[in-house]
Amino acid sequence: MEKFRQTLRVRKERAVLVAAILHRSDGSDDMAELTALAESAGAVVVDRFQQKIRKINPSTYVGKGKATQLAGRARRFKADVVVFDNDLSPGQIRELEEIVRVKVLDRSELILDIFATRAKTRQAKLQVELAQLEYTYPRLTRMWSHLDTLAGAGGATAAGAVGGIGTRGPGEQQLEIDRRLVNKRITELKRELTSIDQRRLREIKGRGGLFKICLVGYTNAGKSTLLNTLTDADVFVEDRLFATLDTRTRRWSPARGVEVLLSDTVGFVKRLPHQLVASFKATLEDAVNADLLLHVVDVSNPDAHAQIESVNNVLAEIGCEKSPVLEVLNKIDVVKKIGQLEMLQTLFPDAVAISAKTGLGLDQLSAVVTAKYKGAEIVLRVSSSQSNGKVQSFLRAHGQILDEQYCDSTVVIDARLGRNQLPGLQRLHPDNLEILHG
Repeated sequence: MEKFRQTLRVRKERAVLVAAILHRSDGSDDMAELTALAESAGAVVVDRFQQKIRKINPSTYVGKGKATQLAGRARRFKADVVVFDNDLSPGQIRELEEIVRVKVLDRSELILDIFATRAKTRQAKLQVELAQLEYTYPRLTRMWSHLDTLAGAGGATAAGAVGGIGTRGPGEQQLEIDRRLVNKRITELKRELTSIDQRRLREIKGRGGLFKICLVGYTNAGKSTLLNTLTDADVFVEDRLFATLDTRTRRWSPARGVEVLLSDTVGFVKRLPHQLVASFKATLEDAVNADLLLHVVDVSNPDAHAQIESVNNVLAEIGCEKSPVLEVLNKIDVVKKIGQLEMLQTLFPDAVAISAKTGLGLDQLSAVVTAKYKGAEIVLRVSSSQSNGKVQSFLRAHGQILDEQYCDSTVVIDARLGRNQLPGLQRLHPDNLEILHG
């Protein structure tokens, strides 16, 4: 197996794509997404092979006959790699590679490769490496050439020492050595990530006094573009899957007197490997702790509804299934499928339709977010010392003054205010506060 799998990367390799459909299709275009994933990883797609199967073959997933047919196509198109849109067992990969005679990767390995390419910060690189190792650990069959090198390095390293002295007796299997090395590295990565995650969690909790909004959505839905448009964040944007992996947080003022924190998160994808979800759990804490989630949907994508379901599944996996969510229907300037936007607006009547690129609909988005920030309106009467200018300034900035009366050193103000702003007013310690309506 190792002669085919010297690396899990597919950059600049000629790829044949395979989508084996087991169950009835949900209406999504599996091959289109697999193509986008392969091209995002840097592969050159030379052929596509889609096959409906009644049951999974335990040896080769698609059946020996189809595997032989696939081998012929791989030779015809001079392919370097075959990429399956399915998750394969180590045994299935080994059997397929013996038949096809080129490297075989499954969907999870492809996504992990893309994440490895995109990782730029120290935290992202550690998270991706951890996910790769946790995916590979139970599948180790001497497929990583660098582990062989480490184990045979001689006395210069701990691994080399094991390969030297340990082999004088019954010795150890190379696979056992590889697993020990991987397990040790996993422990080191988890320790370092725990330290980074604790600092990040302290940072998130330190934002307790501000309203927190988090952008979530399918990869390439336009979250980073929206963050840039609303906040001038200058976050990297490119029309490709998983263009950014790191969370970015910026201040945003959707209305006068209103300031919130807006965070962008890593994009989701259908059947996102659970190792990645686990590794990026701390990065996704912005979503878990958000007061409002803006679910950005690419309405120009024919599979928009299926993508919404995929995002909702990941949100449930990280504990956000009960979080307040506002659907943001993005890219309305390029939607082509007749009735697509109308159908989504029917399914999500409270959704806001926008174009993050052109700015269309952003005023409405700001108004809706401001309303959710303020909450249901209440009318209250506040009494405070005239010297307590902070109370008066707060009411003028966050509410609407209805009446104002001065008596001696006291001022009595009737104002309309969002219920969510009430705690902020109470922290300024007015002399008396009475809710008149709401």
